[in-house]
Amino acid sequence: MKKRLLLMLLGGGLQMALAPVSAQTCRERAESLVSKMTLEEKASLVSGQVDGFHTAAIPRLGIPSIRMADGPQGVRNKTRSTFYPCGISLASTWNPDLAREMGRGLALDARARGIGIMLGPGVNIYRSALCGRNFEYYGEDPVLASAIACGYIEGMQQNGVIATIKHFAANNQEYRRHATNSVVDERTLRELYFPVFKDAVQKAGVGAVMTSYNPLNGIHSAENRWLITDVLRKEWGFDGIVMSDWTSTYTTLGCMESGLDLEMPKGYWLNYKMIRELLDRGIVHERQLDEKCVHILSTLIRFGLLDRPAVDSALPLDNEECRRIAYATALEGPVLLKNAGALPLDRAALKRVAVIGPNADRIPFGGGSGEVTPIEGCSTTLFSGLCAVAGREHVDTIRFGADGSFDEKAVSRASAVVVSVGFTKETEGEGFDRTFSLPEGQDELIRRVAGLNDRVVVVVNSGGEVAMPWLDEVEAVVMAWYPGQEGGRALASILSGMESPSGRLPVTFWGTLEGNPAAVYYGMRKNEIVPQKRDPFCHTVYYEGLFSGYRAAGSAGFAPLFPFGFGLTYSLFAYSDLSIQPAADGYDVSFWVRNVGKCRAADVPQVYVSECNPREPRPAKLLKGFAKVTLSADEKTRVSVHLGKDAFSHYDVASGEFRVSPGVFEVIVGANAREESLKTSLTIE
Repeated sequence: MKKRLLLMLLGGGLQMALAPVSAQTCRERAESLVSKMTLEEKASLVSGQVDGFHTAAIPRLGIPSIRMADGPQGVRNKTRSTFYPCGISLASTWNPDLAREMGRGLALDARARGIGIMLGPGVNIYRSALCGRNFEYYGEDPVLASAIACGYIEGMQQNGVIATIKHFAANNQEYRRHATNSVVDERTLRELYFPVFKDAVQKAGVGAVMTSYNPLNGIHSAENRWLITDVLRKEWGFDGIVMSDWTSTYTTLGCMESGLDLEMPKGYWLNYKMIRELLDRGIVHERQLDEKCVHILSTLIRFGLLDRPAVDSALPLDNEECRRIAYATALEGPVLLKNAGALPLDRAALKRVAVIGPNADRIPFGGGSGEVTPIEGCSTTLFSGLCAVAGREHVDTIRFGADGSFDEKAVSRASAVVVSVGFTKETEGEGFDRTFSLPEGQDELIRRVAGLNDRVVVVVNSGGEVAMPWLDEVEAVVMAWYPGQEGGRALASILSGMESPSGRLPVTFWGTLEGNPAAVYYGMRKNEIVPQKRDPFCHTVYYEGLFSGYRAAGSAGFAPLFPFGFGLTYSLFAYSDLSIQPAADGYDVSFWVRNVGKCRAADVPQVYVSECNPREPRPAKLLKGFAKVTLSADEKTRVSVHLGKDAFSHYDVASGEFRVSPGVFEVIVGANAREESLKTSLTIE
């Protein structure tokens, strides 16, 4: 785990420290401060204060109140800020360097507003399309999610703001999230749902971890000692802040003994009166409270938050650099799912492009903690983006009434029609799960438009897969997710051919709700929105185990419509000359990638590992590495992907360790989870 002080104050601006400060030094300073604190001060430090988004201030000891803010895709909580693409859009870039840039941009925005702790990233694994917060997360695979999360965390924390990875653990639905017990076997936890958190701790040195609302195997996460103390702290070596999600605590004793440090938004259970009572009865010891305070203070010290002004006045609130990052991220996120010749739109040949649909002239986004209020005048809708590219005189926005009526003649005479559909914060967001079908009337709108014009492009805003009963009736489909304030400009660049699409699916699109192997076991089984309810207590058993997402493809009749990792571009790529060479701690896989198309574009070659004769049940193949390369027409490059020994391991429950079983493994290179362009085998003794 990275344990060092990252920052120092130089001339009013935050810069990287030249000399790292050890975790031990931070701890010693924290322990010294705690030794001077009264019991009442200690109790105040372990719970949220003020508006529920601050830590406690202890002025006499020089400890300021540290402000926190949601969320993963922009600074919110009583402020306007840069509105970045949502988490699943970031994952669709398959670009950890871009995630690092987004983390940096978020840190700049946060410091300009006096925020020291950001409540993101969210990394819960995508299990079902229905989860209302999928849009905040990084998809169905832990290798991809870890790469994106670690980049995001490093970019944020290297620029002086604490990242908070959430929600630990198995928080994979919003429906009855307080009362739904996630029942997950240990191997599935260790191989699928834990790795992102583990990598955030051990590779990225994340400063804070937020527990989840749901109980895990019968114990609420904020009070789950096995989860927080045994796994997170003792096994993974985490020494930062563990905070609860808002109002997800239930007893003072549970919070004291689990290893939780900070109850949010305030001290419902971790308050002076209740802690004092347990101390007086000898049920808990003051050293337990001291340790919580040390975790909090040593982390604040590590990031310089006790030694610099909260607001960095050298940074603008409306930061041009952050806008640039938002655009770059929005440009690489959209996934081209289908293209029968409609794209790119030929700006010279097209006399009139019609834009229609509920999301055509607004900024769509999911609701809840991931919602951001953008700075006024900084957002571009799909309609305004196309106008900027093609000229206002060549783009029509077609209004349609509440009864679904619209100008059919304008649609029929257009050279092409872009239909912008999908969800918004009212239909997808925190606290409820969404429908699999698009909101009412949108499927019918697409079909009516397709009946009037042969060149229809559908742009979908969603946090995951949606039903597409009209797929065969339209020329092109772009999964745009929620692309943030620069989404309209980025999409216009892609649709017009100024840029080639480079997004790849971070989840499997099954085609139907029932096609997903986890669907039958999901907590909300009806295709309807059900408000969150705290009662009655219910159980969601993860019977599918490891066979979730693409891991189930090809078995028991599960065949995807669009596989994990899939995405079209305006060019074509070819792979050749696969080589595997032993390395000190694993193997180096290398191969050639050539752009055999006619335009510059990006490709994402993916490396999968398959155990030929597994002793334990294992998915047919598992993603273990990837690269993103941009090549001009006829250009080629040699791609190298390192596979550590853990790429061939599985979790052995009996021994409590990851082990590599001797045998034959296949290493597969392809453009998605279904495609196998190159393949070779190796034997591990």
